[in-house]
Amino acid sequence: MPVHSMLKYTISLLAMLLVSYCARAQEDEDSTANKKVVVTQNQLCIGADFFQPVINSFSGAKKSYEIMIDYALEKDVYAVLEGGFGNAKVDYTSPALRYTSSNSFFRMGVNKSMLTRMHRNDWDCVFIGVRYAMGFIRRSDAYYEIENQYFGNTSGMVPATGMTAHWLELTGGLRVELFKGICAGYNVRTKFLMNPKAFRELAPYYIAGFGKGEKTAVFDFNMYISYAIRWAKKKPTAPQQ
Repeated sequence: MPVHSMLKYTISLLAMLLVSYCARAQEDEDSTANKKVVVTQNQLCIGADFFQPVINSFSGAKKSYEIMIDYALEKDVYAVLEGGFGNAKVDYTSPALRYTSSNSFFRMGVNKSMLTRMHRNDWDCVFIGVRYAMGFIRRSDAYYEIENQYFGNTSGMVPATGMTAHWLELTGGLRVELFKGICAGYNVRTKFLMNPKAFRELAPYYIAGFGKGEKTAVFDFNMYISYAIRWAKKKPTAPQQ
């Protein structure tokens, strides 16, 4: 092939490549221009129940402490994880019964806000929710004495044991932002014990996170103070046609 023909062919090929590149660059630029960037606000909230320590101060028989974490999902739904621990002391005189118990627990579930957010920084909510909970209980040896004027006194011991409690909760409440990132709110809860047969021998006086161990359904109340960690996230939408 002559040199001038090869040169002509090379120049033509380069020109075609340059035109193709410019066309694609323009197409990408138009596509980017048609995209809309949406800024979403994410929230992780960490809190503690300050109502239970107040109740603890008036009760020498039981103690309970609780914390909570929730993360905002889409459509005003929050994934919730709660947990805590506590203990109880039983010392009855008539009939005589003495033992101690302690347990830890966790709850997991979701809350659904019933309020429409006014803007992306509006995090106040009135919610309903559901939980599954599990408690891990340890009871000491239980000493008892039963008085009977006809047959005399009877005493004995129920050996120490470990137990597991499972329960479901229906909950509702509200949370408002008092200051930037500082929130407060409350939960009301109805709890249903799923395995009452586990406590047939001697039900624990108190199960932290649930309530009276001899009950199969209880009502409870929590008040939380929490701190919200927030960050923005940019999400491009599909280009307009």
